[in-house]
Amino acid sequence: MHHCSEPPILYFGTPVVLISTLNEDGSANLAPISSVFWLGWRAVLGISAASQTTKNLLRTGQCVLNLPSVDLVGAVNRLARTTGASPVPPWKQQAGYRTEPDKFGVAGLTPLPAETVAAPRVRECPVHLEAVLEDTHSLAAHDEGLRGRLLSLEVRVQRVHLTDAICHADQPNRVDPDKWRPLIMSFQHFYGLGERVHESTLAQIPEALYRSSDVDRARQAPITL
Repeated sequence: MHHCSEPPILYFGTPVVLISTLNEDGSANLAPISSVFWLGWRAVLGISAASQTTKNLLRTGQCVLNLPSVDLVGAVNRLARTTGASPVPPWKQQAGYRTEPDKFGVAGLTPLPAETVAAPRVRECPVHLEAVLEDTHSLAAHDEGLRGRLLSLEVRVQRVHLTDAICHADQPNRVDPDKWRPLIMSFQHFYGLGERVHESTLAQIPEALYRSSDVDRARQAPITL
C-alpha cells in the first residue's frame, strides 16, 4: 500500500562525480556532487549557486568530471563537508562545512594535467570527462525563496579518458558495464551496483547510433598541455 509522503529530499540514487575546477588564484578545487545526468556527450549538473565549484565554472567555463568507482568511497567521504569557499556560505555553515584549500590533499587523491582544459583530472578515478560550459539555467525561478540559489549547468564533454580495466577487451571505445562499478549516492548514503539483473532489449541497439556531432567537435578541441 502506498501513502502520501513528504521526503525532505528526492535523491533516489545517482552517480557520484568529483568536479575539478580552478580557483581564482590558480589552485585546484575538487568537489563531490551527485545531481547529474548525461545525454550523449553533454551533461547537466544540478548545483548550488553559492558553491566554489559553481563560481569557478561560471568564471572559467571549464571543468573535469571525474567519476569514482566504489573503491574510492573513502576519498570521496573525506571531502564531505569541506568547501573551497571562504568564508563558508551561510547554509554550509549551518551544515557544518569548513573551508579547505587543499582538496586533493585532504582526499588523498592525485591531480593530473588535462589535455583541453586547465582544471586537473583525478588520477585515481577510472573516468575523466574534460568539459566546457555551454549554458546556465536558474531553477525555481518563480519561487521567491529559492530563486537564484539553485542552478542547472549544461556542459559539453570534449575529451574522455578511460582506464583499460573498465573497457571491453577488443573495443576500447566501449565501457563494459560488467566491469564498471560507479559509486552511487542514494539519500545521502553510498552504494554500488549489483550484478546485471536481466537482459536488456534496449542494449540490442548499437551504441554507435547514439553518436552525436559533439564527438567530432571534441576532436577539434585545442590541446593545452
